[in-house]
Order: sequence, then structure tokens, then C-alpha cells
Amino acid sequence: MSLETMNPTDFAFWNLDSAERDSYFARIRKAARAEPLDVAGVEGTFYALARHDDVAEASRRPELFSSEPIATSLADPPEAARRFFGAMISMDDPRHARLRRIVSRAFTPRMIGGLRGTIEREAVRIADDLADRGPCDFVEHVARPLPLFVICTMMGIPEERYGAVLEASEIILAMGDPGFVPPDGRDRVTVMAEKFGILHGMMAELAAERRERPADDLVTALVNADVDGQALTAEELGKLFGLLVVAGTETTRTTLSHVLTLLTEHEEQRELLLSGLDERLPGTVEESLRYASPVSWMRRTLTRDLDFAGRSLREGDRVLLYYCSANRDELAFHDPGRFDITRSPNPHVAFGAPGPHFCLGANLARLELTTLLRELFTRFPGLHAAAAPVRQPSTFVNGVARLDCAF
Repeated sequence: MSLETMNPTDFAFWNLDSAERDSYFARIRKAARAEPLDVAGVEGTFYALARHDDVAEASRRPELFSSEPIATSLADPPEAARRFFGAMISMDDPRHARLRRIVSRAFTPRMIGGLRGTIEREAVRIADDLADRGPCDFVEHVARPLPLFVICTMMGIPEERYGAVLEASEIILAMGDPGFVPPDGRDRVTVMAEKFGILHGMMAELAAERRERPADDLVTALVNADVDGQALTAEELGKLFGLLVVAGTETTRTTLSHVLTLLTEHEEQRELLLSGLDERLPGTVEESLRYASPVSWMRRTLTRDLDFAGRSLREGDRVLLYYCSANRDELAFHDPGRFDITRSPNPHVAFGAPGPHFCLGANLARLELTTLLRELFTRFPGLHAAAAPVRQPSTFVNGVARLDCAF
């Protein structure tokens, strides 16, 4: 596949060697122009934004680069599933600002600090399980449990329903790619509506229960929240639940798997980390987020004609903000192809670029990552990837489906 025929909206592109993908984005950055994209099976005009400055500028200007009708899918939501979409990640102000004010109460430093003990205990349990189990699939047995446990604990979801939450979130993420085929062969829209319906149904049940019997969890806070004289509707609660479940599990799990892979591939960085674990862990997390970019892109839709990134964009055109490319921009990072856990400054956009949609859960994710990694590398300093990671089929997330580990 030549640079000219590469297309990052195709699954085939993400099966290429990472160096080939980097070469494609480097060519776009050098051209300093939004790159036209041919999106198979989706109507509309698409462009890729690859430079750090362009991604940041578009993120700061939601009045021009709208998150509506959807930010996480190439195609607009199908009519049959539209009632499930429209969580705040796919909203503009004033609706976005209202919901963000409510949800932000769950992500204050005090609230996140209150989760520290819970996260530490779960990290110890995961490490104990790893010691008993021995070499295994790192994704299934180490990376997956913690973020799922944390978000379900915050929401007050019973443990027996964790599996259903995980399955729904993984299918929903995969549905953002037009080429994805559900494992059971059913119609995509039907399956997507079903999975969203499961999450919305859980929220409806929990919300009704918490109104009668309040508890110390996020659902209780949300159903009793009142901003500007308005409370959340049942539909808004369901959409928020879907967003928090998907966003709160996938990216943290993915980053954990990338950290192990990167430290295995870069032995000198592992040795540096182990020489000062507490001091080096925060930098290791930030550099892994930059280098791996767990979320590859977000979509924006032009609200009016605009000259931007060397192109005359038109109202209704869609742009993909390629975080994975912005995080390798030579103008924003010194030697961006090098994995360096001491990198400073590190203005990566793995949690989204500065603007109203910067990830609310960024500090919670950092706490989860540093807590589990500290526990793992304290007890298993030789923990490493025993094989190349098996990539999750997606153009949207740089996910890892399986990663064999040993120690």
C-alpha cells in the first residue's frame, strides 16, 4: 500500500505496521493541509486534520467545529438508534455545558481522592490474582478488571452485571466503524440499539431505586442533580450512563496494555522506570498516552463555510481530529518517534485537545493507571509482554484485544 492510497478510515490501514501509518500522517502534516478522505459507505465530505495546532484550534472553536450530531462515528446515527445518541460528548453548548456542570461533580479532586483506597485495594486483588494465575492474557486478567470495577463502583452497578456492561461497551465502540460486522451476523443497527438499550435499562432501574433509596454513588448524585432549575431527564441519564461506561473502561484498559508493550520494547525505559518507580510513573503514563494515543480521532462537523488548514471547508463538511497524528507532530514534540518517559513538556492530546470537550475523567484515569502500574512493577519487576499485541479491529480506538504476558 503506497502513501497515496492509504486511507485511515479503512480497517486495512490500521493493520499496517505502525511505521507505515506514521509515514502517512507525517506526509499530511508536512503538506500542512487538511487531507480529503474517501469514507466507504458514508455520504458527505470528510477531511483529516493531522497537525497538533490544527487539532487544538478546531477543539477550541466548537461554534465552528460542532460535535453534533455525533463525535464518535463516521456516519450519522441511524434513525432507529437515534434516541440512544446525543450524550454530552456529541453535544454543543448550551446543552453540553449544562450536562458537564452536573457530571463534573463526580470528578472533583475530592471525589477522585475518595476513590483512591478503593482503587488501591482492587489493584492489590488484581496483582494477587496474577501471582496465582501466572502467565496469561494481560488484557483479560489485568488491564480489563480495574477500569470496569471503578466505573461500576462509581455508578453503583451490581457485580453480577459487570459482564453485560463490558460486552455492551465493546460492541458500541466497534459500531463506530462502518466495516464492523456484529459477531452474531445480525443487523448492525439492531445490535447497536439492543446494547444501548441494555445500558439505558440498567440506568432506568438504578435511577428509580436511588430515588427511593439514595446511596453513596454517582447515580444518586445524578438523579438528584438540579442545575439552573432543571433536573436530568430519564433519556439524559441513560445517555450519560452509556458515555461513562464506554469512556470509563475502554481507554484506561487500552493504555495499560500499551504501557506493558512499550516497556517491553524499550528495555532502557523500563530500567529507568524501575530505578525510581514513584518518581517516574507519572511521566511513563503521560508518554504512553502520547505515544500510543488510545483514541485515534474524534469527528467535528462544520457549522459554516471556513478557510482552515489550507482548505476552503464548507458548511456540513466533516473533519476528523487525528489525535494519533497530533501526538507525533514534529512541531509540537522533540523527536516524537522516540518513547521517552522523561519527556517534558508533554502537551499530548490523548484526552482530547484543550476546549470544552477535554476528558472529564482524565485525572481518574491517571489515578487508575499509576496505582495499578505501581502495584504490578513493585511486585513483578520482570512483567513483560510475551508476544506481539493482537489489535482490536477499529479505526476509532487503538485498542488491544489480547496481550500475552509473563513475569
